[in-house]
Amino acid sequence: MNTIKAADFDPNFKFEIEKELGGEHLTKCFNCTGCTVGCPITEIEPTYNPRKAMRMAILGMKKELFESEIMWLCVSCYTCYDQCPQDVRITDVLNAMKNIAEREERMGHIKLESAKPAFDKEFVDSIKRHGEVYETGVVIAQIVKHQGIKRLFEYTSTGIFMFKKGKLSLIPKNIKGMKQIKNIFRVVRGEK
Repeated sequence: MNTIKAADFDPNFKFEIEKELGGEHLTKCFNCTGCTVGCPITEIEPTYNPRKAMRMAILGMKKELFESEIMWLCVSCYTCYDQCPQDVRITDVLNAMKNIAEREERMGHIKLESAKPAFDKEFVDSIKRHGEVYETGVVIAQIVKHQGIKRLFEYTSTGIFMFKKGKLSLIPKNIKGMKQIKNIFRVVRGEK
């Protein structure tokens, strides 16, 4: 078991989260467990605990939070949102934490261990390039990036089976209206 030292905590982390869009209600949390009791992810992954994420954030356990999978397991179903008597808006707070973590990684301050942010980026970039998700490209990119090219060949029979069933395409197709898609990204992300 790792020793946790309070001296290593970041007392300003909760304020950093509250300044981020969606994180405004973090310190309303009084750790009642309502969010965890209703969370469907806890049925599948018993170690997942949104209440724990809120507590870690309030205590300033920034490093521990960013090194864990806890933020990335949320599927944004908003069940916790409905369960919370304090209107903490847990899903939005978790998204604010994710935004901070991704920004910290882009600036080179941390290295995120979770594969989820890279998957999300590849997924969105696929939509940006083609107007819809090119599943084959996203899956190949994720396997190669996180498991290596050797592991990709282990999925060959599954890929061929899915291709024969019409579930995967070898060549991406761009939808009509790509100009509008690029415009959406330009406006939302401030891209050129």
